[in-house]
Amino acid sequence: MTLAPIIIFTYKRLGTLKQTIGTLKDNPLASKSELFIFSDGPKNENDTNSVNQVRDYIKQIDGFKSVKYVFSETNKGLASSVISGVSDVFKTYNSAIVLEDDLLLTPNFLAFMNQALDTYTSSNKVFSISGYSFSLNPSSKNDDDAYFLNRGWSWGWATWKDRWEQIDWEVKDYPEFEKSIAQKKAFNKGGSDLSAMLHKQMTNKLDSWGIRWLYHQFRINGLTLYPKNSKILNIGFDNQATHTTGSDSRYIPELDTSLKETFKFPDRVEITQHYQNAFQRKMGIASRIKSRIDTAIKHSKRRVADLFSKPYADKTGDANFVEVKKI
Repeated sequence: MTLAPIIIFTYKRLGTLKQTIGTLKDNPLASKSELFIFSDGPKNENDTNSVNQVRDYIKQIDGFKSVKYVFSETNKGLASSVISGVSDVFKTYNSAIVLEDDLLLTPNFLAFMNQALDTYTSSNKVFSISGYSFSLNPSSKNDDDAYFLNRGWSWGWATWKDRWEQIDWEVKDYPEFEKSIAQKKAFNKGGSDLSAMLHKQMTNKLDSWGIRWLYHQFRINGLTLYPKNSKILNIGFDNQATHTTGSDSRYIPELDTSLKETFKFPDRVEITQHYQNAFQRKMGIASRIKSRIDTAIKHSKRRVADLFSKPYADKTGDANFVEVKKI
């Protein structure tokens, strides 16, 4: 099995990046894997010191087969960074594993991702592999370690060069899509907010690589393989987060604590209906409303904490917010 290179995109959060690298190095396959790190440039003078601290740390990273890094002189933003960075790596490699700097990984994350890439390399209907998985009440009807959904997820993912290079980042067929109620309804089966997000992207109110990535997957009827138990925990729900906002409670997964290194994947490349139904409930309108309420409460607690000049976790007593970061 050929090991895919690992790509990490980072900006100014040194603490979370260290945790991501630390848990990545806990994977036995890390020392045999090539690591590429793309560091975006500061948006303003206030961010310069934080970005430089991140880059000083990057220069010291070891524990991998090789470590290569690209330091952007300007602030490209996450969307441009991901599109150009992944495309650059695919000039040399046929598959890649992609991370951002706010993820904790289980020790078998790399084993799962590489085995899945190897298993489905010739199955063009499989558009991507996700390392993250929601808590969706596992089905007792089969013993597979993974399942298929019609939507990808960007918290630790992998794909192949031939699938990545098909994506139309300009979304040239958007005018046709925008006129079709049926198409919007079908797209929103992957999440009730998808069409609205794409509209914001196409009207310059959002700059997201992810929504365009998901739209392409919808257009080609592609599937994403998810682990039954998540190999990733997102720790990016904090005040420094650039793109990850809202309530973290909606996304706390059932982590894989088995430490198993080999996995049983579905024989048939098709939507796993039990998980698809559960996922659509998780991403439906009712769930979104609850998440918005949780977010409002969370932000209110932060404002109260700020008034007393004390850390958020100290003021709210939200111990779970801290403890859940531990694997």
